[in-house]
Amino acid sequence: MSDTPPDRLSTHQGSPHFDLDALQRGIGIRFKGVERKDVEEYSMSEGWIRVAAGKTRDRKGNPLTIKLNGPVEAWFENPAPGAEEDKPADAE
Repeated sequence: MSDTPPDRLSTHQGSPHFDLDALQRGIGIRFKGVERKDVEEYSMSEGWIRVAAGKTRDRKGNPLTIKLNGPVEAWFENPAPGAEEDKPADAE
């Protein structure tokens, strides 16, 4: 897996944009310059995120979401399994 997170990702298992491997590595999201932990789905190329609208649920028990537009940045919080971490070079 590359060090670039997917352009679009969803936490809902029924979505075609659900990727368990990417979610297990942890995804950090910055929306309009603020780091968010409540994002359920995002698209970097289209510039939007979906977040839960309070505690409201639909008839199937899923949280109702709202779509917010703006600049989206995403990154992996943990390195890929088996990937070597960059070691700083000795200053000597």
